Amino acid sequence: MSLSQTFQALTDENRQKILDLLKKKEMAVSDIGANLNITLPTLSHHLDILKRAGLVSSRRDGQRILYSINLSVFEELTEQIIKFLKN
Repeated sequence: MSLSQTFQALTDENRQKILDLLKKKEMAVSDIGANLNITLPTLSHHLDILKRAGLVSSRRDGQRILYSINLSVFEELTEQIIKFLKN
């Protein structure tokens, strides 16, 4: 995961909303979609970008795939920003 890839993933408003939802709890695609005004294919695209950036992870639960926020990436990002600001 590169810093630019992470920031690029964070620039989209829908991806920010997805992350905001996942801050509260792990969610299935259908639950995330019920909170956003986007199509399922568009939601899947956004989730894929967030996964590739390492910001979310997924796990299978029977028929559903549950998504959760990856806090360790946010912690690493914060550390890199603080390091950058100190230089």
